[in-house]
Amino acid sequence: MKLSLGPLQYFWPRERTLAFYREAAGWPVDVVYLGETVCSKRRELGTRDWIALAAELAGAGKDVVLSSLALVEAESELNAVNRMLDDGRFLVEANDLTTVQLCRERGRPFVAGPSLNVYNHRALTMLAEDGLRRWVPGVEQGLPLLDDLLAALDADGLARPELEVIAWGRLPLAYSARCFTARALDVAKDACGFRCIEHPDGLPLATREGEPFLRINGIQVQGEETTDLGPELPALRALGVDVLRLYPQALDMASVVEHFDLARRSPLPPPRRGAVNGYWHGQPGKPGLPAG
Repeated sequence: MKLSLGPLQYFWPRERTLAFYREAAGWPVDVVYLGETVCSKRRELGTRDWIALAAELAGAGKDVVLSSLALVEAESELNAVNRMLDDGRFLVEANDLTTVQLCRERGRPFVAGPSLNVYNHRALTMLAEDGLRRWVPGVEQGLPLLDDLLAALDADGLARPELEVIAWGRLPLAYSARCFTARALDVAKDACGFRCIEHPDGLPLATREGEPFLRINGIQVQGEETTDLGPELPALRALGVDVLRLYPQALDMASVVEHFDLARRSPLPPPRRGAVNGYWHGQPGKPGLPAG
């Protein structure tokens, strides 16, 4: 079972980002995803910078994947995807169907990211015909759903793609053309001042009663709780999961990677570090909420 470092969901200063990946080059992760997946206005690193960083990490022995935006809306954003594909050295993670289409037209294999919303085995089959190599299910697709979907693939005699499951981090719940951070700070999206950079793990959002609820991250909304599938490793192995995805966080990421590296080489599941795994068990993602 491999470990991957998922794409950076937050907006960090350029030097902090580069320092993070210089350190990550020495971590026991097999796959590193690079690129902006949330907001194209985050330009501390441009597409050419991500590609140059990909070459450095590949030289350090990492399997590098370039990740696309979850919402491709403008010509400039389309051009960024084309530049990734033009380079030709790295696999691309398609986080929207525009990128899938571009990969298909060029005959390029791709990773299907968690924002593609794949809910049945026939959709997976269609993506496989377009070049799907690895699939990252959406955050709400837990063990019961995946078990049924993979069983349907097997029953129809269809090949399984590589399966990568989000095993650590705050889960990306939703995306919007509007910017939640700009709205929360009462500024216009086009004049946001790149305020996301002030919140390296997202902007906390509480309920009216003051209870932590969500994290606002530009046009993305995340859960407040950190998911931790470490204790679920026996079930993940039984399901045939190939890759465990760990989403970067501002602090203590090296320790998280070490924790999962030790866990994948142990016959016993590790103790829980994160908060909840409700979605994995087909339950609410936040404790205390009613099912459904």
